[in-house]
Amino acid sequence: MDTVIIRKSKKLKVATIAGVVISAFLLMAYFSFSKKRSLNVVASEIMIKTASQEQFEDFITFEARVEPLHSMFVNIVEGGSVQEIFAENGTHVEKGQALAKMYNPNSELGYMTQETAIIEQMNNLNVGKLNIRNQELGLIKDLSGIEHDYNDARRLYELNKKLFEKDVISRNDWNSFEENFRYQTERRNQIKESVNREKSSNRIQVAQIDRSIATMEKSLEILRQNKKNFLITATQSGTLTSFEPIIGKTYQAGESIGKIDLRQGYKLVADVDEFYLEKVAVGQKGNIEIKGQTVEVTVIKVLPEVKGGRFQVELAFAKDANLTLQQGVTFGVRLILSGKEKQIVVPKGQFFQETAGKWIFVVNGAKAERREIRLGRENPEYYEVISGLKPGEKVVVSSYVDYKDVDELRLSQ
Repeated sequence: MDTVIIRKSKKLKVATIAGVVISAFLLMAYFSFSKKRSLNVVASEIMIKTASQEQFEDFITFEARVEPLHSMFVNIVEGGSVQEIFAENGTHVEKGQALAKMYNPNSELGYMTQETAIIEQMNNLNVGKLNIRNQELGLIKDLSGIEHDYNDARRLYELNKKLFEKDVISRNDWNSFEENFRYQTERRNQIKESVNREKSSNRIQVAQIDRSIATMEKSLEILRQNKKNFLITATQSGTLTSFEPIIGKTYQAGESIGKIDLRQGYKLVADVDEFYLEKVAVGQKGNIEIKGQTVEVTVIKVLPEVKGGRFQVELAFAKDANLTLQQGVTFGVRLILSGKEKQIVVPKGQFFQETAGKWIFVVNGAKAERREIRLGRENPEYYEVISGLKPGEKVVVSSYVDYKDVDELRLSQ
């Protein structure tokens, strides 16, 4: 009897082979991606430093120049061209001393026109005041005539009253004298009241005119003072610096052409990187080296306006510092931002430019492995290590330009 042979399915065979291939591929991919990316590096070509625990002091250094503690700008008040120069740069000047003279024909013509107009208005007001006084004198003269008529009428009235009582004159004559006296009395009273009202009104008008004239006199005085602005004078006594006007050159009003140093001490002025704007504050201490002597300085002013990526700081010397300085000399300032603290630190290096302080290569025997870290504050010497490193561990601090995508450096001699 024949035996029945069952044939295996071709589909099952194909599925089995596919499974084996896929498994092999996945296994190869796993080993490929899990394998660390490494690079051979000569140890002498990189810089290796040691993390340590030190007294960390947050400070910055920058260059500062010596400037007078107090100075005054020499500004152009009335724009124009330089006509004459009376002082030289670097010389001592006294308050009120003429330094230079400007010339501006348009402004001078404008001043003359204004002055003429003001004087004409003042003359018109004086003429008006004179007319008021003449009018008042005319009223007084008229009142004198009326007083004379009144006195004559009263004299005749009193005389004829007695004669009428003695029947010397007739009633008709008496009535005529009595009526004339009444008329002159009323006339006198009316004119006197009118003159008094006119005088009162005139006093008000004259007072207004006088106030207007006084205002115009002040305006005229200011105008004449402004004409003197063409002459530039020293506002304070001191040493004239940065004073280099040029004959014939035109300057705008408000433009500075020099400074007067009052010689009341010195200060340091520095331009600091804007990165430290939030860290620098008034009252912070620092120091400089002068001829081997350490001198303390203090921040007295922070100008927050940023120009060209930098802001300005002013520092004063310690009160007991008896220094002989020269304007324009520069010193290196070490400014303390915080007190000393015991911290883990790592020396500064170019690695930070590529890692931003988020990772670093830590040396372990003949290799250096990539490790995540976290850095905090910094000073010109160290970075503060917040996490990721222990004291004594060696790290690579040189440039990582060629190692950004590498997980491990194999070090060779």
